[in-house]
Amino acid sequence: MQIVQWANLDTEQRRETLTRPAMSNSAEITSIVSNIVNRIRTEGDSALREFTAKFDKVSDGDLRLSNAAIQAACERTSPELKTAIQHAYRNVATFHQAQKPTPLSLDTQTGVRCELHYQPINRVGLYVPGGSAPLVSTVLMLAIPAKIAECRKVILCSPPPIADEIIYAATLCGVSEIYTMGGAQAIAAMAYGTESVSKVDKIFGPGNSWVTEAKRQVSMDFRGAAIDMPAGPSEVLVIADDTANAAFVASDLLSQAEHGPDSQVVLVTPSVELANQVDAELEKQLAELSRADIARKALESSRSIICADLEEACAISNEYAPEHLIVQTFEPRALLGQLENAGSIFLGNWTPESVGDYASGTNHTLPTYGYAKTASSLGLADYQRRYTVQELSADGLKGLATTVTTMADAEGLTAHKRAVTIRMDSIKSQEAK
Repeated sequence: MQIVQWANLDTEQRRETLTRPAMSNSAEITSIVSNIVNRIRTEGDSALREFTAKFDKVSDGDLRLSNAAIQAACERTSPELKTAIQHAYRNVATFHQAQKPTPLSLDTQTGVRCELHYQPINRVGLYVPGGSAPLVSTVLMLAIPAKIAECRKVILCSPPPIADEIIYAATLCGVSEIYTMGGAQAIAAMAYGTESVSKVDKIFGPGNSWVTEAKRQVSMDFRGAAIDMPAGPSEVLVIADDTANAAFVASDLLSQAEHGPDSQVVLVTPSVELANQVDAELEKQLAELSRADIARKALESSRSIICADLEEACAISNEYAPEHLIVQTFEPRALLGQLENAGSIFLGNWTPESVGDYASGTNHTLPTYGYAKTASSLGLADYQRRYTVQELSADGLKGLATTVTTMADAEGLTAHKRAVTIRMDSIKSQEAK
């Protein structure tokens, strides 16, 4: 990794140092995805099957898995993996169950009752990438909160052939429909619905640049579907001091670098010695990785930043706003109050990012590419909508009437004013009797 001295950089150089690798969002991808989305919206299954044959290399058979196929996949999943999935399920469910909100009801003044209620999103669609690393953990992170929120319909799409463990985890989480399709065509099918695929109200899950662009397009169409959050390549930032274990730090950096060549990992430390030790450990550990080539490519856009102290390290992290933030310092919790922008924070030597990815209980679906400054980690609230209720008595309206009519006059909205005065006239008439 490139080692840079923060103190030697001017403002523009510091900005460039914290810049992520460019996301693939070319005009060509936008155009191709737009064609896929529009054709599936207007042509339904015929276009969906055409694109499935072209991109997923599947030209026959049902897009939706049968109950028999689901049962067979569950039976093929090894007992050891089932035990691990069940353990992770319990922890993730425990953490998200605790997020259930409490309805609110109170009087803001005499006779004016205001309430806040929560309702599950009716229909949700989950997208789980396939390929060389079938993300069974993503199934748990997306489907468990949907189950706890009591969404009425939960469907899942994943590119064929869907790994048995993905099917098992989906079944464990109560997913009602599983479809063998991937890419932009799967996003479009869930957003608009086809003869074979149920339409959903909101789509969750990560994906490549085609999936990301499809999610963006359908979320901007009132006929389409909402999405969970904006997303980019995976990333981690590690804050470490001279007490940190260089081997631990290197392993955490590599655990994100192996996601993809466009991932980025950053080390921020006041210790030049540690940065050099970590660099040596990276090379040593790379030799043992199954995805070493991918990790090496990611490291080309990654760097170690030498800062003055831990206070400056926190400031650098806040500016970068990482998806994952690991703190390996002498007193990691002491820095928590200074850390403002991160998707998820991992404190101490014994908390690798991997535990959050799989089984600690927190959700691993996190804002990337700097969106942690304004967006939050996925949670139960993302599967719910909230709405308010108000109810006034006659006395309550009397107590608010002057305030409302005065403000309506100021805005020139006479119908708003009359909606109050006509009722006040009725109240006065009844009181006069």
